[in-house]
Amino acid sequence: MRFTPASIALAVVLTTVSSVGLSQKPDSQISPQSVEWQKAGEGAHKAGNLEGATDALESALAIDPRNRAAFIELAEVARAQGLQGKAIRLYKEALLLDPTDVVALAGQGEAMVEKGAVARAKEVLAQAQAICKGDCAPVGKLSAAIQKGPPAVAMTTAKESDPASKKAPTQTQ
Repeated sequence: MRFTPASIALAVVLTTVSSVGLSQKPDSQISPQSVEWQKAGEGAHKAGNLEGATDALESALAIDPRNRAAFIELAEVARAQGLQGKAIRLYKEALLLDPTDVVALAGQGEAMVEKGAVARAKEVLAQAQAICKGDCAPVGKLSAAIQKGPPAVAMTTAKESDPASKKAPTQTQ
């Protein structure tokens, strides 16, 4: 009689724990709907429709947040839009799912170079080279981007950037 409440509580806990284990999918199984949205996003990106690509890829990630390829493609779209900071964050999300993804590492490094963080990109290159022992195209592409350096920033004319030229004229006597 004294053990009845404890045994009922233990039975409930064991039932709950075992049912949770049965309902989870392994990480290798990505939802087919998510893959379809990812493919639609890739097609829109190739067609130059960056907004449509972003919408489709975000839908893919809403359906299945374990879709690493959708994170990588969305990061590529962000880079095409000139949003390197967002791209770096998206590559990081992909790397959280698989830290050995050389494509995500190289893409993150390239986005860092585009942003001007060459020193950090060299660290990422070293990580990618450690993972990919052979001849990897993404690693070679990142290495070339580092050697090329960050893109030149458009310089404004001296007149536009000179605060003295924007002052109101003063009267002289």
